[in-house]
Amino acid sequence: MARQWILNSQDGFETSLEYQQNVPVPSADQLGPTDVLVKMHAASLNYRELVIAGPIGVNGPITPPVVPGCDGAGIVEAVGSSIHEFRPGDRVVTVCGPKIAESRGDDAFATVADVVSMMGQGIDGTLRSMGIFAEKALVHAPRSLDWLPAATLTCNWPTAYNALFGLKGREAGPGTWVLVQGTGGVSVATLQVAVAAGATVVATTSSEKKAARLRELGVSHRGRGFDIVIDVGGNETLPQSLAAVRVDGQVLALGQVGGTADNVPMYMALLHTCIVRGFLGGNRSQLKEVIRFIDEKKISPAVDDVVFELAEAKDAYRRLKEKKHFAKVLIRIDQD
Repeated sequence: MARQWILNSQDGFETSLEYQQNVPVPSADQLGPTDVLVKMHAASLNYRELVIAGPIGVNGPITPPVVPGCDGAGIVEAVGSSIHEFRPGDRVVTVCGPKIAESRGDDAFATVADVVSMMGQGIDGTLRSMGIFAEKALVHAPRSLDWLPAATLTCNWPTAYNALFGLKGREAGPGTWVLVQGTGGVSVATLQVAVAAGATVVATTSSEKKAARLRELGVSHRGRGFDIVIDVGGNETLPQSLAAVRVDGQVLALGQVGGTADNVPMYMALLHTCIVRGFLGGNRSQLKEVIRFIDEKKISPAVDDVVFELAEAKDAYRRLKEKKHFAKVLIRIDQD
């Protein structure tokens, strides 16, 4: 029997999250031809989890009841007859947008229209001890990482990889200066990938304790414009991001975790003579690429100091909402 959380509605996680135990698990011979049965060992939370659980906002409606969460790692228990990429015993990491890869290929990127079909919103996600996933919902996990850090990769790390290497001819490397905002998942992942690629990184934070952790990860200081600016605050921080970028540099609009502010006009890119890129994460191919990069560079993803067990997921949501975490909020999934 399995355990899981489900979202029954979008009235906020305190009301809408329901913990279920003694959930039946199908046997290997009950799997459909394209099913992969995975025993989950860890998961982590993104800001999107708070948005999805709340009143319908930018992410749109859920398909209730749905298991929330898109980040997770586990081990394959059994596979259907048509599965070719995985076999029992394989260590795997989940993919946020499997339906995109199924319909348009591993190199396809998400559009706003795809958001409602993503894992943890349109299809069951990772906050469960056992689960059935589609083949395109999984990739092989890094050889070098244990369960908890592996469970942080799904969303933030292909986003970081896309931000730094997605624009051909402008890939980050030695001599590139990168600015990241704060200590959330996307910013810290981008920091770590950039440092491993030889770039120099500057980070902003309002906490001296978090600043000390950033310095340990290789953060520097900068006196002139940046080649790449990672903006996760949205309209509240975009004016500062545009002011910080160098001529012909890049501002990456990757989130909206900041407060409410007036929309920033697109023509501001003209006034700051820069490139502005907006995208919804990375694709399945980029998740595979960043996993190879992690193994090659021996990167250890930075994570929060506090780890919750699956039964304590509401506490994990609270820590995320209160912004007490560093990088990613972790959830271990104990198995009987």
